[in-house]
Amino acid sequence: MATAADITAMRRAITLAARGLGSTSPNPVVGCVILDASGRPAGEGFHLRAGSPHAEIHALREAGGRARGGTAYVTLEPCDHTGRTGPCAQALIEAGVVRVVYAVADPTPQAAGGGATLRAAGIAAEPGLLADEAEAGNAAWLTSVREGRPYVLWKYAATLDGRIAAADATSRWITSPESRADVHRLRAEADAVVIGSGTARADDPQLGARGVEGAVQPLRVVVDTDATAVRPGARVLDDTAPTLIAVAPDADTARLPAEAVLRLPRAATGPGLDLHALLAALHGRGVRSVLLEGGPTLAGAFVAAGTVDKVVGYLAPALLGAGPAALADAGISTISQALRLDVTETVRIGPDLRVTAVPARKGN
Repeated sequence: MATAADITAMRRAITLAARGLGSTSPNPVVGCVILDASGRPAGEGFHLRAGSPHAEIHALREAGGRARGGTAYVTLEPCDHTGRTGPCAQALIEAGVVRVVYAVADPTPQAAGGGATLRAAGIAAEPGLLADEAEAGNAAWLTSVREGRPYVLWKYAATLDGRIAAADATSRWITSPESRADVHRLRAEADAVVIGSGTARADDPQLGARGVEGAVQPLRVVVDTDATAVRPGARVLDDTAPTLIAVAPDADTARLPAEAVLRLPRAATGPGLDLHALLAALHGRGVRSVLLEGGPTLAGAFVAAGTVDKVVGYLAPALLGAGPAALADAGISTISQALRLDVTETVRIGPDLRVTAVPARKGN
């Protein structure tokens, strides 16, 4: 049975893992804490970026000889293969730890098995501590492994009555500077930011992550089916980060940079592109997390396709009474079909309220 010290150490490892959000893709975020034989902190670390040492290695280097006889707490099962770095299970064995507690079993066939290797070496390897918390922190990578597509977080900003713009189409600014700064944090944590043609026309956004120290700029993606919204000189085509313009096979892209064009099949039903094909193409480029910032039409299409994994809504204490709603047609025609959500967090951001929710599990 887990002790209070076990829980404290694992929760610290989960906090450390979150520091890698936005920089480790296509690898997972992982944190590790090592306590010495007396139960005192000896070392800690987290995975910084793909190709760099894993969390366990950073923690072992900091712990040095104090790791011998101690316990390692890791948010993900230590890997058991040699890639760009060596197997962490073997490093823990060589360091002389006597117990390893990990939150989530590694679902990848090439890296899994670290727990068994540790047990074979006589080390107590215990899975499952704070598994739900660790899974939530590593949701993007786990979704990409289990479902073969990027994790999708849909973000929107609206008034309390759900309007994203006024009747005359003005929308700057519905939410506060604090909320807008928080959105840049979401961008910095994502591998790609996706918008639709309506947003590209109305706002000419640049889509960079600004004001976030050390941010890795996300890939910018515009779903512009007929290649009519992104024009030469658009801010999304600057040199801040790479950009893809997703268009239909027959779209005229003569005005667009050839390297930015991504041709995808049209949707089988309704307007727009096949979003499953879009996500597959992004996954093939190493994208493991998507921040969906598109307007109500694109958001509705993603919801209809069943590919929204999390919703983050910034609600401003204001009323408009008219204007576009946050979500357009999502293929839901009756209340029994509503996409039910579980609210996981509510936080005040300046004067606004940030609500985070995930699709409810079936049976809830």
